[in-house]
Amino acid sequence: MSFEWPWQYNFPPFFTLQPNVDTRQKQMAAWCSLALSYCRHRKLYTLDVMEAQESPMFNNRKIERKLSVEAIQIVFEELRKKGNLEWIDKNKTRCLIMWRRPQEWGKLIYQWVCKNGMINSVFTLYELSNGDDTENEEFHGLEEWMLLRSLQALQAESKAEIITMDEGKGVKFF
Repeated sequence: MSFEWPWQYNFPPFFTLQPNVDTRQKQMAAWCSLALSYCRHRKLYTLDVMEAQESPMFNNRKIERKLSVEAIQIVFEELRKKGNLEWIDKNKTRCLIMWRRPQEWGKLIYQWVCKNGMINSVFTLYELSNGDDTENEEFHGLEEWMLLRSLQALQAESKAEIITMDEGKGVKFF
């Protein structure tokens, strides 16, 4: 399945920060939506600003336009304000991208646990994110940092308990 680009992606001014406040707000909303959709499609959870500038997400080779690093930083800051991004480093060169928030992942995982009659079962984190049983689930392949945050959200709701096992961490669902 190929990624469907929004119409703005082929519109050259989209790649230049707009000076008009209203226009810029719409532009930023479109860039935020595009970034989250693209990362979701590619199952990306971490981004590097310099690498992102060269990726198709911010670089449309067909029309020979790419978003500047400054503009990418502004888009990422908007995503941070919305709770969809966290900076990994102080220099703001690498970030965690959350196209689905931990609570939403937790809900999906818990629905799968309930649907499969696995309440009171214990899983390793590896089994949950990479096991054969979860192969057809959206959370299959979820990076460990996001899986842990999702399970912490479930733990806060008393639906799960994260446990330390001999070979790492596990989780028990209630």
